[in-house]
Amino acid sequence: MSIVYLNGEFIPPEQAKISPMDRGFLFGDGIYEVIPSYDNKFVGFTPHIDRLLDGLAAIEINHPYDHAFFEEICHQLCEQNGGGDLGIYIHVSRGADTKRHHAFTQNIRPTLFAYAFEIPPAPCVDDTKINTYKVISAQDLRWQRCNIKSTSLLGNVMHYQRSHQAGFDETLLFNEKDELTEAASCNCFIVKDGVVITPKLDHQKLPGITRLLILDILDKYSDIPVEERVVTRDEVFAADEIWLTSSTKQVGPVRQLDDKIINNGNLGDIWRQTQALFTAHQFDYNDY
Repeated sequence: MSIVYLNGEFIPPEQAKISPMDRGFLFGDGIYEVIPSYDNKFVGFTPHIDRLLDGLAAIEINHPYDHAFFEEICHQLCEQNGGGDLGIYIHVSRGADTKRHHAFTQNIRPTLFAYAFEIPPAPCVDDTKINTYKVISAQDLRWQRCNIKSTSLLGNVMHYQRSHQAGFDETLLFNEKDELTEAASCNCFIVKDGVVITPKLDHQKLPGITRLLILDILDKYSDIPVEERVVTRDEVFAADEIWLTSSTKQVGPVRQLDDKIINNGNLGDIWRQTQALFTAHQFDYNDY
């Protein structure tokens, strides 16, 4: 990370400073996005920015930004940080107020920060190169507006930390009805008898962009049946395949859930087909 963006300037990171009265710092009052780029080609740029703008509207942050504005910042960050495989982090907080007060006023200027960071090469269907994941299960203890990609991530952080302290990579979360919601930093899919299944979106789940792309790609380019519906804990533990999906993992196969080995530790055939299709079509979603 050699150059970052802050409030209209591209500057070295050590020069990037915000007010301690910024509501993003004080309250986690903001929205963020992470957009992957491979050789200066973005994955899902338009739906990522759509979600960012939707989140800003949902928490009532007034701003002048549009798709073209963010596209220019993202391209500049890729160029000024050497290109290659980069994630672009965009963070919009409500901005700095004159005092710390839970209620916010409407005339605060937002703080816009963005930077580029290295990400692994795009996954490919290769048993010797693909990352697989070990996950644990837990009751979902986060707030009830998980559909908003807020910078207030303490609940996610605590769930994620629990998995790492236990020697795992992620945590699959279940609500009080033992229904799958998502993971601490990913959406989730299961496969059973050749059918791809993922929880239907609601306030408990982030509308993931990789999730969105996978569903659209499978619908357009495959005959694989897909269901969006309630997924129970028993179904997850009986699944033939489990996937974690995110902008940096793409379609991440799970090899272990708690003490259960999934698919005898082997990569699934449906995962192979899905990752291959995702690789072929991931750059098709960048127009607005």
